[in-house]
Amino acid sequence: MSPAETGLLGIALLLILFIAGMPVAFSMAIVGFTGFAYVTGLSPALNLLPQDIFETFSSYPLSVIPMFILMGTFAFASGISQRLYKTTHSWVGQLRGGLTIATVLACAGFAAICGSTAATAATMGQIAIPEMRKYRYNMRFATGTVAAAGTLGILIPPSTIFIVYGILTEESIGKLFMSGVLPGFILTLFYVATVYILCRRNPELGPPGVKTSFKEKIVSTGGIIEALILFLLTIGGLFLGWFSPTQAGAIGAGGSLLIGLARRQLTWKGFLDSGKEGIRTACMVLFIIMGATVFGHFMAVTTIPFLLADWVGGLPIPAWAVMSVIIFIYFLGGFFMDSMALVVVTIPIFFPVVTKLGFDPIWFGVMIVLVAEMGVITPPVGVNVFVIKGIVPDVPLHVIFRGIFPFLGALFLLAAILMVFPQVATFIPSLISY
Repeated sequence: MSPAETGLLGIALLLILFIAGMPVAFSMAIVGFTGFAYVTGLSPALNLLPQDIFETFSSYPLSVIPMFILMGTFAFASGISQRLYKTTHSWVGQLRGGLTIATVLACAGFAAICGSTAATAATMGQIAIPEMRKYRYNMRFATGTVAAAGTLGILIPPSTIFIVYGILTEESIGKLFMSGVLPGFILTLFYVATVYILCRRNPELGPPGVKTSFKEKIVSTGGIIEALILFLLTIGGLFLGWFSPTQAGAIGAGGSLLIGLARRQLTWKGFLDSGKEGIRTACMVLFIIMGATVFGHFMAVTTIPFLLADWVGGLPIPAWAVMSVIIFIYFLGGFFMDSMALVVVTIPIFFPVVTKLGFDPIWFGVMIVLVAEMGVITPPVGVNVFVIKGIVPDVPLHVIFRGIFPFLGALFLLAAILMVFPQVATFIPSLISY
């Protein structure tokens, strides 16, 4: 069997292991090691595996992952998420669909200090859904909004997928973070517009909440100050070149911790629980990167990525048509694979194609994240939907899935805008000199 045929067999075996339920990291490591051993020999493979494991877990650039993850877990334990929701609730809660608009805005704010879509959905779902029940919101509408708004967690920086993409492609994590700012802002507006249109067509979906005075609105605005300070300190510091991504994450985690201590809301139990959750999540991501590294070396020796790049480059069709096919493949893959797994498996295959076609790697990173957002809310592996289901076990799964479909339109619209106007993603990163 030729190296290319071995690679195709390895990809098929990997998909079978995913379907069988084997953890993503171990699936990629096993297939990568076995395939590499078949192509190059057992001795090189035995040398490669410990080297990849050591380099992954001793890599300084990868330390950015636990730092930003801890920032998000400490922010939740410090009560920042609750205060964000209270602020947005105070300003827009009295409108029709106001609680869902408040949830979208609060998710956007929490996404600025948390790099996980599931964590954003879970955090805001626990706060917002009981309030929406109280005001008799349609549960399909309410749960669908929270699941969709949670996707902002991986587009608005900091984002774990941007970090992993940057490490795998050796692109600047700081520039990738900046590339998500404007698309994240636009998507937030699109989600708010979706809520407004739905409630305009059917006012019973989201009855208005209690009105608040202007004084109450001003007083509640203090709830966003902490999140704003953390965002400006970490992401603003990255933009200005004051510190590296790892240092930014450490400052953000330390800042979240200090806010919790200063407000006396971070208990000893909360500190331990958030620390354990952060470490568990960081270890999961690092193991996935380790498996992806092994699998990537296997793909390299099969030459599949380079053969694919040469073949695509010679096709008599426009580059944008090829890119549309690649994005559609990512969209379909999101139906069956976790977003993180989809990115780490496909980057070694598609990234050489993208660069050969002349597309901006930073722009492609934003497109990948955008399509990954679709994957976390579409059946059958919509992670955010299952997260919301855990919060409201009495709401059937199919009801939540039906609730997310109007928001897919907002994601598709933003994807179309980025295809036509890539500057939406690349303008802010172009201002960074490093």
